[in-house]
Formats: sequence, C-alpha cells, structure tokens
Amino acid sequence: MATLSSSPPPSILSAAAANSKTPHLKPPLLFFPKPLATALTTALATSALILTSPPSSIASSTYSIYYGTAASAANYGGYGGNSDKKASAEYVYDVPEGWKERLVSKVEKGTNGTDSEFYNPKKRQEKEYLTFLAGFRQLAPKDVILNNLALSDVELQDLIAGADSLVSEEKKDGDGQVYYVYEIDGIGKHSLISVTCARNKLYAHFVNAPGPEWKRDEDTLRHIHESFKTTGSS
Repeated sequence: MATLSSSPPPSILSAAAANSKTPHLKPPLLFFPKPLATALTTALATSALILTSPPSSIASSTYSIYYGTAASAANYGGYGGNSDKKASAEYVYDVPEGWKERLVSKVEKGTNGTDSEFYNPKKRQEKEYLTFLAGFRQLAPKDVILNNLALSDVELQDLIAGADSLVSEEKKDGDGQVYYVYEIDGIGKHSLISVTCARNKLYAHFVNAPGPEWKRDEDTLRHIHESFKTTGSS
C-alpha cells in the first residue's frame, strides 16, 4: 500500500515562503533615449531664449530725441544754436540712429519757417523736418491748414496735386491738445504730417519717403511721425 506524505510538495512550499514576506518595492526609474533627452533640452533652451529676448523690431531700433527751440530767424543761432536746447525746447521728436542733421540757414528759416531737418544718408529723400509759423492761436479747419502749409512748400503742393489718396484726422494727446494728422500717398512718394498749435505758433512735422523706402521702412517712419509733440506750457 502506498504511503501518503503529510508534507506539501516543494513547489507549494516555495510559493508559500515567497508570499510570507512583503517585498520592498522601489519606484521605477525612467530613462529617455538620448535623442529624446537632447530634444527636450533643446526645447527648454529655446523657450528660455524666447522669454528673455526682446522682439527683433525693438532690439534693432535705436532713436535719439531731438529738442527743437523754434527760435525766430532774428534770434536763430545759425550753426551753434542754444547751449541748452533741452531746457528751452518747444517740441521734440525721435531721430533714427544713423540719420544726419541738415543745418538750416537763417534765410530758409525766415522764408518757409523750417526749424530743423534730419535725413537718411543712404537715401536723402527719406527725411523728417519741422516748420513753424507764428500768430496762430488755434487750428483752422483741417483742409485750410494743409493748403496754407503748401503755400510755402512746393514739394507739398506737387504731392497734394498728384495724390492717389489723402487721409486726415484729428487726435488729442493725454493733455487734450489737438493734433491734425495727414497721410498722403502720391506718385512715388509717401508723406506723414502732424500739425498742432501751442505758444501762439503753428508747428508742422513732416516725414517723407520715396515709394520703395516707404515700403521698406514704414515701421520706423511711422514711429518718428508719432513721436512728435510740443513740450511745456501751451
């Protein structure tokens, strides 16, 4: 007769022994393949550059502030000007880096009221300048003002006569001062004009550019157009 053993088989003992102890589980380690790790590092570095670098248009554009005194022809300093223009300035506008100042003569100041002018030496017809006229307490209607400015500016007369479009509007700054703004698109030339009255004077700021330069430098030209304003008490 066969004898039955009361002991369980070795395989059952092994399983029971294994289950009698609670194993200590360690969290799995994650490993990225080298190409994926490199891609993540590159993406993080690129994000940091995007967050810390200024927009290219801001980083590449540098301007200086011009302080204009609008002195009469009789008191005009000619080629020296006032020693402290900032303290006696009646108006300001921005000048792009690299632009040159064209010195205005007393005769020119006395005939057409030109007070200051800057130009792009790479294309002299790309320029900004300011004229002023005394004896204006307030602005006349927009079309009257533009026609009066053209009386002493032959280029402006030709531009208006051959304009493809002429847009005008009225704006106010934070102090409530009124500015007339004109944009003229003519044959091969574009012009932005801003006009205002202060100190019993009329100030007109011009930004002109030939067609190709306007298309290329529009952002810069609009910036200097919008930078013009009078200073101090009106």
